[in-house]
Amino acid sequence: MPAPTDLAITLEEMPYGGRWVARTKDGPDSEMTFTVREDGVLVIDHTGVPPALEGRGIAGALMERAIEEAREKGLRIHPECSYVVAAFRRHPDWSDVLA
Repeated sequence: MPAPTDLAITLEEMPYGGRWVARTKDGPDSEMTFTVREDGVLVIDHTGVPPALEGRGIAGALMERAIEEAREKGLRIHPECSYVVAAFRRHPDWSDVLA
């Protein structure tokens, strides 16, 4: 299912990592959190979509944004979140950013 048309994803960065936040008028925020290792690798450790918004493509949109930003910034991603691990298995075309 495609993500809601009003979905807005923003990046909130902190010195040790951050999160991508997905907002839509239909409910509470969704998020994908990460830390940054000393070698610059993004460790994605959590993806959370509220139950009322599950199955609407929001986690996939967050993942696509993470991949896009990793490519733009020349970073690699180490998946620890089970959703992200599964997403990398489904998308061998993302192997260029897999740490």
